[in-house]
Amino acid sequence: MFGHGSALRRSKFGAILAATLCAVSLAAPAQESAATAQDAIFARKTLKDSVCERMMNIERMIGAGQIDLGTVHTQADAISAFLLAFPHLFPPASNRWMPNAEGPPEALTLASPDLWTDFPDFYRQAGGAARSAFDLSRAERAEDVKARARELRIACDTCHALYLEDQ
Repeated sequence: MFGHGSALRRSKFGAILAATLCAVSLAAPAQESAATAQDAIFARKTLKDSVCERMMNIERMIGAGQIDLGTVHTQADAISAFLLAFPHLFPPASNRWMPNAEGPPEALTLASPDLWTDFPDFYRQAGGAARSAFDLSRAERAEDVKARARELRIACDTCHALYLEDQ
C-alpha cells in the first residue's frame, strides 16, 4: 500500500515519537521537577504542531480538489499514531495553565485544568480522534477522504473546545 519512502517517513515519525515519550516518561513521579513538566509541555506542543501541519496538508488537498490518496494515507496514519501518544504527554505536574502567564513559550501551556479534572474523557477524546485519523488513512475514494477528514476535524475541534484555554 505504501512505498519505501512513506514507510521510511513513518519509521522516522515513530522514532521521534518514541524518543519523546521515553524522555518524558523516564522521570520517576517522586523526582518530577519543573524541568520535567516543561519538557512534557514542549513535547506535547511539538506533537500538536505536527498533527496540525499534517491535517492542514490534507485539508489543502481537499480544498484544491487535488486529493492524493497516498499522501492522505501517510499523513493520516502519522496523525493517528500521534494522537494515541498525545494523552501520555500530560503528567499531573504539567497542569500549569494560568491566565496571562508569562515566560518562555516552551514552558507555557494552554491546556485547561479541566483536562486533569476529567482525564478519562480527554483520553477518550484523543482515542476517538485517533480512530478517525486511522479511518482517514484507509479511505479509498475522494468522497471518503472528505467525510473522514471532516470527522477528524470535528473530533479535534471538540477536544479543543473542551480542553484548550484561550489566552
